[in-house]
Amino acid sequence: MELFSFSVSPWEIVLRGSLMFWFLFVIFRFVLRRDVGDLGIGDFLFVVIVADASQNAMSADAKTIADGVLLVSTLLVWNLLFDYLSYRIPVIRRFTEASTMMLVKGGKIQWHNVRREWITKEELMAKLREEGVSDLADVKEMRLESDGQISVIRISS
Repeated sequence: MELFSFSVSPWEIVLRGSLMFWFLFVIFRFVLRRDVGDLGIGDFLFVVIVADASQNAMSADAKTIADGVLLVSTLLVWNLLFDYLSYRIPVIRRFTEASTMMLVKGGKIQWHNVRREWITKEELMAKLREEGVSDLADVKEMRLESDGQISVIRISS
């Protein structure tokens, strides 16, 4: 039955899936950090690619179920491997997870970091207002966290 056979070489599917996973991982890790939000980069990437890979395999677009199953399995293995290695090996964790970045320190905006992440002063001030802070002088630290969220620590009164 052709439905369950491969339409292309299984090794080509594994290679294509692996290359796209790595390519998109690098983009999300180093370029789109601020937009990822609460999900880990690997998790977000996995959801996006699996959705597309599954859709292609389910349609009659010259793809078979075997192609889709192998591609989704390849992506699953990379995602699980990243999670496992990041958990066990600190050097890999430093690569797979962005470090925190200081945006405000002692009430002073760290302009180099803010510009690097393309965050405007208006966005910083909006986040402070969300946290109930009306003046930069009341901020001990404001950081862009590894998950893309911004945290605020107030100066103790």
